[in-house]
Amino acid sequence: MIVTEIKVKDYRNAAERMVELAPERNAFVGANARGKTNLLEAVYFAGVGKSFRTPRDRELIKSGEARAFISVTAVKDTGAETVRIVIDRETNKRVAINDLPISRMSELMGVCPVVLFCPDGLKIVKDAPADRRRFMDISLCQVSKTYFAALMQYDKILVSRNKLLKSGGANDNTLAPWDELIADVGAKIIKSRRGFIKSLMPVAAEFHAFLSDGRESLALEYEGQNGETVDIIKAGLLEKISADREVDLRLKYTHSGPHKDDLKITVNGVDLRAYGSQGQQRTAALAMKLAETRILTEVLGTSPVLLLDDVFSELDGVRRNKLMAATAGFQSIITATDKADFDGFNVNIVEI
Repeated sequence: MIVTEIKVKDYRNAAERMVELAPERNAFVGANARGKTNLLEAVYFAGVGKSFRTPRDRELIKSGEARAFISVTAVKDTGAETVRIVIDRETNKRVAINDLPISRMSELMGVCPVVLFCPDGLKIVKDAPADRRRFMDISLCQVSKTYFAALMQYDKILVSRNKLLKSGGANDNTLAPWDELIADVGAKIIKSRRGFIKSLMPVAAEFHAFLSDGRESLALEYEGQNGETVDIIKAGLLEKISADREVDLRLKYTHSGPHKDDLKITVNGVDLRAYGSQGQQRTAALAMKLAETRILTEVLGTSPVLLLDDVFSELDGVRRNKLMAATAGFQSIITATDKADFDGFNVNIVEI
């Protein structure tokens, strides 16, 4: 997949802007606060239906305007597809694909697949488990509408079970149907996540070895209910939920399920979540994102666009060159403040 054109109107600080992209490396270059990241954000929004910088869509509308517009066109083997999004101050956002409105966000998944690394990208290594779960979920949602539906269903089930626990009417009988649902849908989510990490692990280790000159070895391990099949995972979850019954009733919250799982990330046997240096954490996160790009390409049969926001600011010259070399073969959009960062590479420079 190649993104050929980005258009925005009354979006963030842009009254109106159109950018054409090259098939491989593209760089948005300019001083800070000129809108480089805004354009990157627009592509991400077209891919997953939300911003990576704010959960409030209305913050994307230019001050003084009633609505913002995003249009992103991507070309695949099957032809061109244009995602158009209207963000309104008064109503919910509206999304159309080739001018046909969609009624469910699941219809957007996979149309314009994206992989993002931004300054907050270190969260998948050093911050809360929720950030690592989000990393897995965004990838899986882009390749599987079934996974997206299961995740949405699980969230609703979890909210309902927690509401029952808080109501004071929770007991073995009233919780039983919710326990069954948590285990049933949760097992499907866990199996998909385990499969994703199993595929990602060797590719991430390969990229990490390249970025670190072979000095370090990366390993990934999914931390959650064990099991190779959905049935085995479900049975284990039901046992865990039953064992946690007293603590759930006391604290009025569901303590078992994929919403509590984590991803262990180690380098040379050291858990980076707690002990890695910032340089090690950044290299691991980049390796995981590059691996995600390859895995999505294999599953979707078309490559996502790799979005790299302000990634050069924390890398030395050697690692910058290695990262640029690793982006060969698929489309990328990189934001930077200095054109010299791209000397020696074939890059479409777009000055912002």
